[in-house]
Amino acid sequence: MPTKQFSLRINADVFDELDRQAGEAGQTRTALAERYIAEGVRMKEHPGIYFRETATGDRRAALVGTRLDVFQVLATVRAEGNSVEGAAEYFDMPVSRIRDAVRYAAAYRSEIEDLAEREAAYAERAYAAWVAEQELLGS
Repeated sequence: MPTKQFSLRINADVFDELDRQAGEAGQTRTALAERYIAEGVRMKEHPGIYFRETATGDRRAALVGTRLDVFQVLATVRAEGNSVEGAAEYFDMPVSRIRDAVRYAAAYRSEIEDLAEREAAYAERAYAAWVAEQELLGS
């Protein structure tokens, strides 16, 4: 993706905290600041969405107030016959919350679909490993 030059002045304390966090994350200040700006812009556009960090360090779009990733909500909508109402009933939450996830997924479709594919492939590998373990143990 093409980039554009952008500079700004920020409070020294914010700069120092950004520098500390970038070091802990093994990223440059610029990369971390860009991620924070991108996520902030997306959250402003989609207020029902936040970004959470996974155990592997990935950042994922999720529904505010939950640990449900957007891709998981979308998969449930699809499993419910593309019914937002069915997914809302399944998760026991208002339809508007499910629509927040669907709107985000529509805006960032390839990102969400790529994540869903990676997660499905991981689940298949994990299941195959479990089956092999069960066979080894004679279960």
